[in-house]
Amino acid sequence: MISITEKENRQWSRLGSRATFGQAILMLAEKQNNLIVLSADLGNSSGLDRFKASYPDKFINIGIAEQNMIGVAGGLAKDGYVVFATSFAPFISMRASEQIRMNLGYMNLNIKAVSIGSGISMAFLGNSHFGLEDAAVMRSIPNITVVSPADCAEIVKTVFAAAKFDGPIYIRLTGAVNNPVVYEEDYEFIIGKSVNLREGNDITIFANGTMVYESLEAAKILETHGISASVINMHTIKPLDHVAVDRAIKNSKLIVTVEEHNIIGGLGSAIAEYKSQFENSPSQLTIGLPDEFLKTGEYRYLLEKYGLVSDKIANNIINKIKNK
Repeated sequence: MISITEKENRQWSRLGSRATFGQAILMLAEKQNNLIVLSADLGNSSGLDRFKASYPDKFINIGIAEQNMIGVAGGLAKDGYVVFATSFAPFISMRASEQIRMNLGYMNLNIKAVSIGSGISMAFLGNSHFGLEDAAVMRSIPNITVVSPADCAEIVKTVFAAAKFDGPIYIRLTGAVNNPVVYEEDYEFIIGKSVNLREGNDITIFANGTMVYESLEAAKILETHGISASVINMHTIKPLDHVAVDRAIKNSKLIVTVEEHNIIGGLGSAIAEYKSQFENSPSQLTIGLPDEFLKTGEYRYLLEKYGLVSDKIANNIINKIKNK
C-alpha cells in the first residue's frame, strides 16, 4: 500500500482527478512490472501523457473503439497482465457495457475499468459526456467491484489497491481541477470497507466521490442547527460495507445518501436495497442528480443548480427532519 502526505494531497488536489490518476499510474509502473494501460484515444485527457512517454511499452492507444478496448484488455488479462482501461464515463460504462459484462463480469478477468469525468464534471460537453448512470450499470453486473474515490489522495490509494486486487473493478473518478481535500493525513484504505470521517448521534450521511467533502461541510452546518451527523465515506458501492449500514440502522434517526450520480441505481439505491430486509430501519433521504437529462454549464454552477453543495445538502436534510 502507498502512504500519502498532506503536501502530496494538496499538490494532487490542484491537478485534479484525471491528472492525479495519471500520476498514480506513473508511480505504480515503477513497482508493477506486468502493468498495461489502455486508452480509447484519451491518453492526455486521462492524465497519461507522462506515463506513455516514460513507459511506451506499457501503454496502448486503442483509438475511439471502447468495445474493442475491453476485448483487448481481456486478452492481455488472460496473458497475466494487470490491465487498466480508461475512457470517459458514459463511453466505457455504456458503449462497452456488453463487453464489460462478458469480459469483466462473466469471465471475471483482472481488468480495472477507469471512468474519467464521471458525474457532471465534463461541464459544457453536456449529457453526451456526463456520467449520470454509470455506477448503476456497473453495479448490476455480477463480479464487478465499484469504487468511487473521495479525493485525489484516495484516487492514488484506489489505483494501488486495484492493482493488487484480484478481479475486475470499475473505478469512478469524479471532480475536476482543484478537487477539495478530504484527507489531510494518511489513513488505511481497504476496498469494500468504508471510512468513518465524523461521529454524530442523530443522523448518518453516506457519501462517495466529490460528495464526501460536501457532506462533511454540510455536517458542520447541521451542527449549528442542533443536528449531530456522522459522515461515512462509502467509497466502495459494491460490495457494500454492510457493517457500516447496520451501525447506522441501529443508531440513527435518519440515513442520508449523497452522490454525484442519478438518484436511481447508485449508492442510495444500494443502501435502500440492503435496508429493505429490516422491519424497523430509519427512513432514508437520497440526494443526487435528478432522473433527467441535465443542463450544461460550468462544473460548480451545475453542482449548485442540482443541490450538490454543502448548504443545499444541509437544507435538504433539515427540511426532511422538519417534515417527518
